[in-house]
Amino acid sequence: MLLFAGLGNPGTKYAGNRHNIGFMAVDAIVRRHGFSAWRKKFQSEASEGVLDGEKVLLLKPQTYMNESGRAVGEAVRFHGIAIDKVYVFYDELDLEPGKVRLKTGGGAAGHNGIRSIAAHIGPDFKRVRLGIGHPGIKELVMPHVLGDFAKADREWLAPILESVADHAGLLVEGRDETFQSKVHLALHPPRPNAPRKKDNE
Repeated sequence: MLLFAGLGNPGTKYAGNRHNIGFMAVDAIVRRHGFSAWRKKFQSEASEGVLDGEKVLLLKPQTYMNESGRAVGEAVRFHGIAIDKVYVFYDELDLEPGKVRLKTGGGAAGHNGIRSIAAHIGPDFKRVRLGIGHPGIKELVMPHVLGDFAKADREWLAPILESVADHAGLLVEGRDETFQSKVHLALHPPRPNAPRKKDNE
């Protein structure tokens, strides 16, 4: 079994926040792959389904961002899920909007949800970092993160979420780099080759 945890804050007040892009990502996976309806479990909203022949548990912790580890840790212990089978989807200030990067382990880089999860299960889980961009000034970080996505963001947000959902099976297969490349192509399709000039032109 794998665990895909999307991070965010519960309630309609926060639903459109940049900080909730992790919730949005796992919601897209549920819609795309016909997972079960969300139900309360592990201090979370939980959904189950199968991707590429493997059972996957999706979580949206309802503990608020700073305590995300309580929910993730409970699910990991209950099911005996290996740490390298835990993928956490979350907002990343240090990536441009629409960029997606995967890494295993490392520090929290100031993200309280990641810090909480590391405290409960250790740091060596997989991180699916979903870029939301940095406002440029430290004092503006909190209103930026807890602000709603702007209308202009829809141009990249919907394609990225759909691509994450479309290619989620690659994570199950352990093909993390291929997943990252495929999602990148959703916003940056390859340019068609320019026609070659003839020698006499």
